[in-house]
Amino acid sequence: MAKYNYNLIVIGGGSAGLIAALIGATVNARVALVEREKMGGDCLNTGCVPSKSLLRAARAAHEMRTADRFGIRGVAPEVDFAAVMARVQSVIATIEPKDSVERYTSLGVDCVIGDAVLEDGHHVRVATADGERRLSGRAIILATGAAPFVPPIPGLRELDPLTSDTVWALQVQPKQLLVMGGGPIGCELAQAFARLGSQVTLIDMADRLLPREDPETSELLAARFRAEGIDVRLGHKAVKVEALEGRSGVLTALTDSSSGAEEASLPFDEILVAVGRAARGGAGLDAAGVVRNPDGTIQVDAHLRTSLPSVYACGDAAGPFQFTHMASHQAWYAAVNGLVGRFRKFKVNYSVVPWATYTDPEVARVGLSEAEAEAQGIPVEVVRYGLDDLDRALAEGDTEGWVKVLVKPGTDRILGAQIVGAEAGELIGEFVLAMTHGLGLKKIMSTIHIYPTRMEAVKFSASTWRKAHAPEGLLRLAGKLLNLLR
Repeated sequence: MAKYNYNLIVIGGGSAGLIAALIGATVNARVALVEREKMGGDCLNTGCVPSKSLLRAARAAHEMRTADRFGIRGVAPEVDFAAVMARVQSVIATIEPKDSVERYTSLGVDCVIGDAVLEDGHHVRVATADGERRLSGRAIILATGAAPFVPPIPGLRELDPLTSDTVWALQVQPKQLLVMGGGPIGCELAQAFARLGSQVTLIDMADRLLPREDPETSELLAARFRAEGIDVRLGHKAVKVEALEGRSGVLTALTDSSSGAEEASLPFDEILVAVGRAARGGAGLDAAGVVRNPDGTIQVDAHLRTSLPSVYACGDAAGPFQFTHMASHQAWYAAVNGLVGRFRKFKVNYSVVPWATYTDPEVARVGLSEAEAEAQGIPVEVVRYGLDDLDRALAEGDTEGWVKVLVKPGTDRILGAQIVGAEAGELIGEFVLAMTHGLGLKKIMSTIHIYPTRMEAVKFSASTWRKAHAPEGLLRLAGKLLNLLR
């Protein structure tokens, strides 16, 4: 007889939890999926889907303003902000059925809506609308996600600032929007609101935007933002927020100068906090003995197992990467180890991790960056191809950016790649595939790429490397031989 009601109990119905439950259901395991609020988690409801929908509307407005570069008279767009946000919600509603209770129930997953509390390594108590349920499982997966972090700046919490979770409820466009945070979320939303017509100020205490990317990328993006009218304030440390009428206020920030600290007063109608996300607490994890890292993420081993041997964690709750695709990647390992870990365990693979920031221009990367290689003392050869040489980019009038590849010296082995430019998030996939399967630049160069496409930029970066390593002596001999054969 079965010792437990379920093979797998998954807490959290976001990207990681949904994939873990799907894997369990696919192999006909008995699976329970517990979600407190909305199925689909942050990615569907407050993250990837709504933000990319908003960015598309903002790009349409920007293209209207700048159409004169194509010989078409540019016009100032009339933005119906409420309609823009309604479309965002309609996109969410269109995708929602894929992540719904109905779909997962049809797959054989027992979906439970309510607040979960982990009792021990095999039992979960859930407070549902119909009363309390107690679930037992051979293994449990924690996919409890993360939430926006609001720093303890005096006056900030009292103003109830916008975050990447709550900004989607806006129906009236802010005239003056202050964005705190120069990371991916802050940069994407700052540019989107500016293109839709808000006066945007973006502040960060760091000295550059997107600090995980190379400095030249940060400089290009800051220059583009300023050209589009965004007031970029770097090296600004927020020290207090004073409320005015309604949700408006003034943020005071300190900056360093040659004469000492200087004070800047930055007014706003709405303030959006985008300084990072922290793993969610609760769910009885601490009381059950689940050990956390200093940053609040759940401590896991190479197999995603927590301090409780039968409990695993994946996604934002475990880190170290807060990406939807990484949550899905980890979910496979957590589910498989939870189901068959008694017989064979699988170590999660972080060797090739790509990501993209969907600003304009887009920024995409996989593997080492040039700055990381230098900091770690890893020797690399840097191959660079500028998009201002690419025919498709020239035809479309969008030539800003580059492809940069880091290669192990003396070989064509790819250690990292960065693409800055239109559709970078799509183009980086070829490098991800190559690195995952050990294909070098020679293989990329020998692959036919359709003309004229942006994908040719990947091939031309490989060709740039090949030209730098052309066998000059052999080519001279070939020339002499061909001269004799004429």
